[in-house]
Amino acid sequence: MADDKLSGNVKTAYDEFYKKHDEAWRMLGAKYKAQHITEVCKGRTFNKVLEVGAGDGSILKILSEQGFAPEYHAVEISDSGVAYIQSREIKNLKSVQIFDGYHLPFADNSFDLIILSHVLEHVEHERLLLRELKRVAKMCVIEVPRDYKANVDGRIKHFLAYGHINVYTPTSLRYLLRTEGFEIMADLTSMIEPEVTKFNTYINQKKPKSVLTDIKIAAEFAVKNNLGNLMGKKKQEQLANAYTVLCSKTDAQAQIF
Repeated sequence: MADDKLSGNVKTAYDEFYKKHDEAWRMLGAKYKAQHITEVCKGRTFNKVLEVGAGDGSILKILSEQGFAPEYHAVEISDSGVAYIQSREIKNLKSVQIFDGYHLPFADNSFDLIILSHVLEHVEHERLLLRELKRVAKMCVIEVPRDYKANVDGRIKHFLAYGHINVYTPTSLRYLLRTEGFEIMADLTSMIEPEVTKFNTYINQKKPKSVLTDIKIAAEFAVKNNLGNLMGKKKQEQLANAYTVLCSKTDAQAQIF
């Protein structure tokens, strides 16, 4: 098929991406992504885990240190990403491979769990990738940013600067997964932690440190968190910055017409 390959500009954009590396920033983000994975998988064990779109391997490094599973594998479209993962000497990482974005180099039902964390928003043909995940693994953890908000169409340049070509809400992700034959087993919403906001403000944006800024960041997080807890899941989903699901494949197919 002509449409199951990465566009040239997408491949080029990511090839050198991880050569410009900020270890502290990536590990901080991975800390909370790994936390969401372990939380949504609570009570379940997995022997063989694959991360698709593993980036620089930060999430797998943290999960391996926590003993999440006895065996890990990774695939990534970026040459620089694969090279960085290989350099990290992640415990129990059995393979790291380049893949073309849609075809996983593994047999059917090779894995107990696939991790797809902050990847789907970058994927041109998202349903093709989801069908491949379903072929290769029994269960999947998928996390996406909640980008679909008011005036989203006026912020296209902003999202493209992060490589986000798809935008989601929790509802739209659930719809996508269910129409591709996945069953939602567990889910959770999350907001950007104050620690992350402070790092982005003071280090990435190079703004001067301020006690007032610290208080404002902490207060905004507390207000949103308390409001979500008070008003329930619907409000939590409206306030969330990310949405994480654990899903299991089924034999179901969407009944169209």
